[in-house]
Amino acid sequence: MNKIFLCDGHNLAFRAFYGIRELYRSDGFPTNMIHGWLRSFWRMEDEFKPDRLWVFFDLGGCPQRERILPDYKANRGSPPEGFLEQLEWVKKLTTALGYGTGEAEGREADDLIAAKVQELKGEKELVVVSADKDLAQLIEPSVSQLLPPPTANPRVGWRLLDEKGVMEKFGVKPTQILDYLSIIGDQSDNIPGLAGVGPKTAVKWLQEWGNLDAVIANAGRITPKRFCSMIYEKREMLLRNRDLIRLDSTIHIGDIKPCSPDIEKIFEILEIMEMKKSISEVKIRYSVN
Repeated sequence: MNKIFLCDGHNLAFRAFYGIRELYRSDGFPTNMIHGWLRSFWRMEDEFKPDRLWVFFDLGGCPQRERILPDYKANRGSPPEGFLEQLEWVKKLTTALGYGTGEAEGREADDLIAAKVQELKGEKELVVVSADKDLAQLIEPSVSQLLPPPTANPRVGWRLLDEKGVMEKFGVKPTQILDYLSIIGDQSDNIPGLAGVGPKTAVKWLQEWGNLDAVIANAGRITPKRFCSMIYEKREMLLRNRDLIRLDSTIHIGDIKPCSPDIEKIFEILEIMEMKKSISEVKIRYSVN
C-alpha cells in the first residue's frame, strides 16, 4: 500500500521558523526557516519513507469562515519579520524537491488536506502531517496524523496519532473531535467555547450523549447542573462553532502533482541562499557528482 504524506505547509513553516533563530545570508536576508524546513522534510523522508509527499499552503484568509465569525483568527496578528520573505523560497524549494503542492484562494491548508484525503483514501495509507488538532477529525483506519516535534522540546520527536491515539490524547473518538472542539472552542483560531467548560467536561458529555446535537437536546439533564441553561442559551454559538471547525473536503482542482526532484533547481535555490552544507548533502542524497 502506498504511503502518502499530506503536510500542513504553514504549520510546518512556523515550526521551522521558530526552531532555528538568527540565521542569515551574507547580505542579511534571513534563512532560518528555509534551513529548518529542508532539515525537517529530509528527516521525515529518512524516518518514515513516504512514497509521495504533498504540501498545502494557506493563501490569504477564509471569507466563508470570516462571514460566520468576523473575529475568526483575528488574534493572530501579522507574521513575524522574515517569515513571508522566506515563505516564497520555501514554496519554490518544495516544488523543486518534487513534492505535490496545493493552495487556493479562500480555502485554508486544512481544507485542502481534507479534500485530498477525500480524493485519495481507500487503497492508500494517508498520513496528515501537522500539529493542528482540527485535523484529528480526519483520522480513520487508513488515515493517521503525524505530529511534528514540539518546538519547545524537540527531543520528544515525531508522534503518530491513529484512532486509538486520538482516544488516548483527547478522550474522544476522531468522529467526535469536531463536536469536542465546538464545545471547548479553539483559542488558536479565536473561536470561543462555552465559558467554564474544559476538555474533561466536554469529554464527559460526549461519552454520555454521543454528539453535540444530543448534548443540546438534553441540556436540561446535563451535569454539572450550572451548565444546563448555558448550553441551551448558547446552542446557536455551539452550532456556529461546528460550522467554523468542520473542514471543507470539496475536491480541489489545480493542485500540482508530485514529480521527480529538479536537482538543478534545488542547487540554484541553495546556492542563492548560501546553504553550502545542504548543497553537499544534496549531492549525497541524490547521487550527484
